[in-house]
Amino acid sequence: QVQLVESGGGLVQAGGSLRLSCAVSGRTFSSYAMGWFRQAPGKEREFVANIRWSLGSTKYADSAKGRFTISRDNAKNTMYLQMNSLKPEDTAVYYCAAGFGFFVSANRYDYWGQGTQVTVSS
Repeated sequence: QVQLVESGGGLVQAGGSLRLSCAVSGRTFSSYAMGWFRQAPGKEREFVANIRWSLGSTKYADSAKGRFTISRDNAKNTMYLQMNSLKPEDTAVYYCAAGFGFFVSANRYDYWGQGTQVTVSS
């Protein structure tokens, strides 16, 4: 089993920044890909970014490119999402996830955190 715990969400004004963290514990996950997803009220969960834990290669949704940066710290078993230039439309619950493939589809991920709320005011 893999346990994921997100933190770092909060309320920020448009144009501001937040850094989300996802602490990972449980079985070894060097072969995993880790991802960030978000879900706004009334909308489906959508892909934000992912990273291969061992290689560090990344992929971003178009909405995140140039503003968000995904990274991981192997020593701390923690994944991050640095979010800059935040917009009101970024408001959502943000989830981290782990799976065996480098996918953008939420249903390809096996483990999920509980989510952290990000609210961007205009």
